[in-house]
Amino acid sequence: MTTEGIDAVYLETHNWGKAAKFFQALGYEIDFATDHNSGLLRNGDGPHLFIAEVPGSQEPRQQVVFKVPDADAFRADDIVEVITPFEDTHYGTREMTVRDPDGRTWTLSAPAAG
Repeated sequence: MTTEGIDAVYLETHNWGKAAKFFQALGYEIDFATDHNSGLLRNGDGPHLFIAEVPGSQEPRQQVVFKVPDADAFRADDIVEVITPFEDTHYGTREMTVRDPDGRTWTLSAPAAG
């Protein structure tokens, strides 16, 4: 089994409000916002954005997230270096981190085990 392509882009910011307004100016709409300065934005049927505020002392990161329909059925090809195997998250998914041949890391996300 492989991925189903890009599901989301995860972005960290130093200012949730300004970041949300920036992406709203680019056509995204807030799907939901949390009470801890983060939220999900959508623009049509494409990948969504999840933006989370981090402290000013932390460098904001960005991460492309690929969708995997079934973590238990997924098998990484030999060229895919698994950094961390699928693990449960506090937000109801299972995530794996992999590295490509150029050293970039990618997140694979699957629904939580049911």
